[in-house]
Amino acid sequence: MKKFRLRFDPRKLSALAGRYEFEGDLIAENEIIPRIKKKGYLNKKDFLTFCEWKTPRTKPLCKKNDEVFIKDVTRLSFSTNDEKVKIEILLLLKGVSWPTASVILHYASDFQYPILDYRALWSLGLKKPPVYNFQLWWDYTLFCRSLAQKHKINLRELDKALWQYSVENQ
Repeated sequence: MKKFRLRFDPRKLSALAGRYEFEGDLIAENEIIPRIKKKGYLNKKDFLTFCEWKTPRTKPLCKKNDEVFIKDVTRLSFSTNDEKVKIEILLLLKGVSWPTASVILHYASDFQYPILDYRALWSLGLKKPPVYNFQLWWDYTLFCRSLAQKHKINLRELDKALWQYSVENQ
C-alpha cells in the first residue's frame, strides 16, 4: 500500500477548494450527472466531454469508440459492486487510462471516488507519478475517503483542494 500524507494543513482544505475554478464542473453537475442518474450509462457525447476534460490529446482515440460499446461498458461499470470491475472495465474504451476512468467514476458515482491525477498525488506526498494500477487506485481511493470523512468534506471538495494546492505550490 502506498503511503500518502497530506502536504499541507488540513484546515486549508475548504479555502483551497474555494479557489478552484473549472467550468466543466457546472456542465457535469447540471447536465451530465442527471443523465447518468436517469439512464445508468454515458452517451458518447458525455463520454467525450469527460475524456477531453481529463486529457485533450486522447480525444481522437476516444472518438473511435462506438456509442453502443460506450453505453454497455459504462452501464456495467456503474452497476457493479466489484471495485476492480468498476474501474478496469472502463479501460476497455479506446483512449481511456486510469486518470480518465477515475474522472468518469468520480462524476458518475456522486463523488464516491477521487480523481486520480498527478497533481493530487503530489499534494499527498508522491514526488513523481507512480505506475497506475488497481492497487494504487484503490489505496488512493480509501485514503481520500478517510481523509474526506475525517475533515467532514466530500470527495469533490477534497479533489478540488488537492489539485489547487499543487497548482499553487508545485
